[in-house]
Amino acid sequence: MFDVIVAGGGPTGMMLAGELRLHGVGVLVLEKETEPTKVVRALGIHARTIEIMDQRGLLDRFLELGRKHPLGGFFAGITKPQPDRLDTSHAYVLSIPQTITSRLLTGHAAEAGAEIRTGAELVALSQDGDGVSAELADGTVLRSRYLVGCDGGRSTVRKLAGVGFPGEASTVDTLLGEMELTASAQELAAVMTEVRRTQLRFGAMPLGDGVFRVVVPAAGVAEDRVTPPSFEEFRQQLRATGGTDFGVHSPRWLSRFGNATRLAERYRTGRVLLAGDAAHVHPPVGGQGLNLGIQDAHNLGWKLAAAVRGWAPEGLLDTYHTERHPVAAGVLDDTRAQMQLMSLDPGAQAVRRLVTRLMEFEEVNSYLIEKIIAIGIRYDLGDAHPLLGRRLRDVPLKNGRLFELLRTGRGLLLDRTGGLSVAGWTDRVDHVADAAEDVPAVLLRPDGHVAWAGADQEDLVEHLPAWFGAAQH
Repeated sequence: MFDVIVAGGGPTGMMLAGELRLHGVGVLVLEKETEPTKVVRALGIHARTIEIMDQRGLLDRFLELGRKHPLGGFFAGITKPQPDRLDTSHAYVLSIPQTITSRLLTGHAAEAGAEIRTGAELVALSQDGDGVSAELADGTVLRSRYLVGCDGGRSTVRKLAGVGFPGEASTVDTLLGEMELTASAQELAAVMTEVRRTQLRFGAMPLGDGVFRVVVPAAGVAEDRVTPPSFEEFRQQLRATGGTDFGVHSPRWLSRFGNATRLAERYRTGRVLLAGDAAHVHPPVGGQGLNLGIQDAHNLGWKLAAAVRGWAPEGLLDTYHTERHPVAAGVLDDTRAQMQLMSLDPGAQAVRRLVTRLMEFEEVNSYLIEKIIAIGIRYDLGDAHPLLGRRLRDVPLKNGRLFELLRTGRGLLLDRTGGLSVAGWTDRVDHVADAAEDVPAVLLRPDGHVAWAGADQEDLVEHLPAWFGAAQH
């Protein structure tokens, strides 16, 4: 029996596998495809995801293959300067294709000891009090203590688990692909400048070696959501929207995406859980989808590991839903709003002009950008202290940096008083006599969010079991 089966070998699944292996949990990743996809749906990672990579010692790998860009222009494509004061040491977007992100996270999971099977399609599952039975297309039946569906928006796991996926179907389709073109740089720039005055779902971005990433509105909404568009359809839509097809040729891949917006009713059904696009889908405006999935995995990993290892306090695994479901609901609302602001309807354009003026205020600009890059998230852990539920930014300490101390995947007590103790939890929580905020001490969960702040030892001992289980005797 495996400890955990992860269905889906994309960025979310591989991030989760790496998190589980950090705690010594046995993991099997099932990926139905035999080869990595060449389709590049996501082009970058935002600040909170960058912080997570730093907390796990992976950031240098990403920085080596990505490019830093300013954060302006991510909310509905409204171009404004990057805010001056963002609560992060990584105030940039890292441009890196999803294919590379997947490769790096797959390598990390494999290095950590996860077993990865390709060409392994899940077709049926059942669960009982002891575990989950997963049947593959070849008839193989596997057993695990838990199973997590990270298998995308059309998730087989979600359907088999009977989890509802309410929301709105696509009303607008966009064509996306990689191809070569013969138009000059001057012609391309002139057409894009004119068209994008009103139509932001249009353009061609150079990727190198003469290949461009091309996006254009579709003529309508396709009933067949699986079959990619034809190359001729692409050319027709380029001519209809921009008056030219730019001489496109030699397509590498073609795809379409819509503005469907759906959220799973629950993230956990017994021993089956959902993460990433299996739990939520939304339009790609703002570039939040891949980031949201990786952040799901970061929240779930240590909690699921605690359940497997036997020290999870009652209700810990359920906090995955109570914390991440509202975050996804907020992202869905944000993308709905952005799609409205990108509409050509006169009323929507009037609202866009108003929002554009409001973003001249630094507070408004910062608020909207922080929503996109996910550094403003606060889990509802009560009101005893303003830091509760928030993640701490990376700060220098007497010895190293805060994020370096989180690479073990354990809890962390930062104690400037030097007089507190985590005796009884030293197998799960590190204690460092240092300070990261203007408070006597903070207790951080393995995901870097504040679980307690204060100076009283008795109060600390009352809060430790809620996140780290019973004390050792």
